[in-house]
Amino acid sequence: METITNFLFVGVGGQGILTASDIAASVGLAAGYEAKKSEIHGFSQRGGVVESHVRWGEAVGAPTAEKGTVDFLIALEILESARWGAWLRPGAAVLINRQRIAPMTVTVGDAVYPGDEEILEAVRARTDDVTLVDALVIAEQLGNSRMTNTVILGALSTRLDVDPETWLSVIEQRVPPKYVAPNRKAFQEGRRAVS
Repeated sequence: METITNFLFVGVGGQGILTASDIAASVGLAAGYEAKKSEIHGFSQRGGVVESHVRWGEAVGAPTAEKGTVDFLIALEILESARWGAWLRPGAAVLINRQRIAPMTVTVGDAVYPGDEEILEAVRARTDDVTLVDALVIAEQLGNSRMTNTVILGALSTRLDVDPETWLSVIEQRVPPKYVAPNRKAFQEGRRAVS
């Protein structure tokens, strides 16, 4: 791992971005790194954009990454993956949940939601390291769409040198007891989806 690893979680309000970034920050701490986190809610309760930065390292200063320095972009909504491309460093990794949530401009008819290929072309103009995950589909198959963020964390965990049990331990501390077993399964299915 480089001195500091920068993560940027993006998506739409209600997708569990803040929970996912809380877990990622706690995993960094549990793995022995200094970790800092910053979040911007925007109009998240009205389906607006949510972003959250997480930084791991031996000495982390600011809680947010600078534009052009993000190592991992985790997009829980596919269009958001293209919107945040300028934040990526060369060779960064992008994990994308295939879910499409039309922004207000699309729902009122002022804009058109681009096709998946157009979105992915924009992302791949920034990096070749793009992984698509059907995280919502997997979560729904497991019986709870709210576990989409846990599925994507499972996929992310395959890219980092941190024991999966560390991730699971943090997830177990973060979710209510009755949701521990389903979230363990969602995390493992996220890992399986990208391996």
